[in-house]
Amino acid sequence: QVRLFSTQSSSSSNSHLDAGRLAEAEKCESQLHAMIDQVSSQQDKIAALEEMKVRQDEERVQLKILIQDLEKRSLQTLINKNVVPVAAVVIMACNRPDYLQRTVESILKYQKAVASKFPLFISQDGTNGEVKKKALSYTQITFMQHVDLEPVRTERPGENVAYYKIANHYKWALDELFIKHDFRRVIILEDDMEIAPDFFDYFEAAAKLLDTDKSIMAVSSWNDNGQKQFVYDPKALYRSDFFPGLGWMLTKSTWMELSPKWPKAYWDDWVRLKEVHRDRQFIRPEVCRTYNFGEHGSSMGQFFDQYLKPIKLNDAHIDWNSEDLSYLKEVRVINLLSREKVAVSIRARLILVLVTSGQVFDQIWKRRG
Repeated sequence: QVRLFSTQSSSSSNSHLDAGRLAEAEKCESQLHAMIDQVSSQQDKIAALEEMKVRQDEERVQLKILIQDLEKRSLQTLINKNVVPVAAVVIMACNRPDYLQRTVESILKYQKAVASKFPLFISQDGTNGEVKKKALSYTQITFMQHVDLEPVRTERPGENVAYYKIANHYKWALDELFIKHDFRRVIILEDDMEIAPDFFDYFEAAAKLLDTDKSIMAVSSWNDNGQKQFVYDPKALYRSDFFPGLGWMLTKSTWMELSPKWPKAYWDDWVRLKEVHRDRQFIRPEVCRTYNFGEHGSSMGQFFDQYLKPIKLNDAHIDWNSEDLSYLKEVRVINLLSREKVAVSIRARLILVLVTSGQVFDQIWKRRG
């Protein structure tokens, strides 16, 4: 009996152990099946995402082809084949549809009469729907869109990524206009500017200077010191070592020089570097031909009320085609400076003679006294 009880106890213990192992094995198997199902589900999702990406890539290619075709048709419609354009005019836009409308309306007021000489473009950076809708509503303007979904990597922590996006957009847009569309000159405006009535005449006259004088790097419509209390002569133009920007024109040859080394950010400060402009100068007016109303933007409206709001926008009619701008050419400037140097030298010698004569006279007078 003792042996039988012992055998039964051992058998019962083994049975409980086997049952526990079986339950654990079933649990592990169940977890394994769940994991397999989860992996399979994730694989299905990955496959679906990959398929979606392929479709989106195909749609993007088709959309790009469609946009290029629309650009080509629009450009062919806008450009008169019998007229060689003076310059393409591009409005750089991003996410301010109300500002863009104000800028376009200001430009179209004076561009219609010279549309074949100055074909108009809007270049949008990003995918803001309202800006795109507004831009496409103007049938007389060619729309371009720059979409870069790559994350922006700043060179220093805490920098405003907007300045990197702006520089990238500028390079893309100018490459499109100079290389793809083969314009000889481009005028760059921003979506927070109004233009003066003689804006296009001014740039047409200045284009001849750009073509003939290689010491001029660009022509600007802006004067940083153009506040109402400081400006008087609407005909006055100056050569400057400082790049003003804010409504400016450059040639294809200059852009082909700048494009390969275009900076990642702060492009306007970069253009002002001596190693970039290489002692070339910039033409600017005394009275501005653009007015910047951009109180809200990437620069957060810094100093708007103090410096930008009081700027005077030219309202005088100037017949630039009849104005002689040869005084701005490098040869004339050098000759003028040479004459001034001689005149200063003569004046200095005359003063020296007078001072010396006065000293001699004083000595003679003292002796006689």
